[in-house]
Amino acid sequence: MNVKDAYQEWSNQYDTNENKTRDLEAIALKSILSSIDFNTVLEFGCGTGKNTVWLEGKAKEITAADFSEAMIAKAADKIKSPHVKFIIADINKPWNFTNEKFDLITYSLVLEHIQDVEAVFQKAQLITKDKAFIYIGELHPFKQYTGSKARYNTDSGEQVVTCYTHHISEFIQAADKHGFELRVLDEWFDNHDKTQIPRILTLLFQKITINN
Repeated sequence: MNVKDAYQEWSNQYDTNENKTRDLEAIALKSILSSIDFNTVLEFGCGTGKNTVWLEGKAKEITAADFSEAMIAKAADKIKSPHVKFIIADINKPWNFTNEKFDLITYSLVLEHIQDVEAVFQKAQLITKDKAFIYIGELHPFKQYTGSKARYNTDSGEQVVTCYTHHISEFIQAADKHGFELRVLDEWFDNHDKTQIPRILTLLFQKITINN
């Protein structure tokens, strides 16, 4: 199913339906970013604000972006803060929605829907400060290898969202090409059961400062 159409429809139940991937990624994000200092954040794919609430408690300013008007409306309804700016933006198009440079960019369950991961890092390089961080939390590619994808149920049946499989090396190589160095790689398992396939992959990159 077309990604935007899916999330427009999914917004009505996204916060309330059972979703192990959504819930475990939220735990992972807090764990990875809790020890990092950041003032300005670009949260790409903020959705209904599941992570925005926590980020707002740490950052001075958040730009929360999504291309689903319905998802943004849900987030804006629950988060009333002068420190959070919600914008409609498509990650695949030019990022001309801001002139700011950020301390942190987060992508939570976003990049599985993006075909060209390298382009994302290329754009991020232009709007991040020196030593800025990029956080990625994704459905683990091992899960994707078994056929797992973003999906939800409606009265007309199960809806499967268009997804692309990105291998771990693909993320790392794309980041390195555009000046971001891997700092943390972690895998997250249902019920901490490491005998099973991990559900979530998290990657934390930092922008390399080059001294000429």
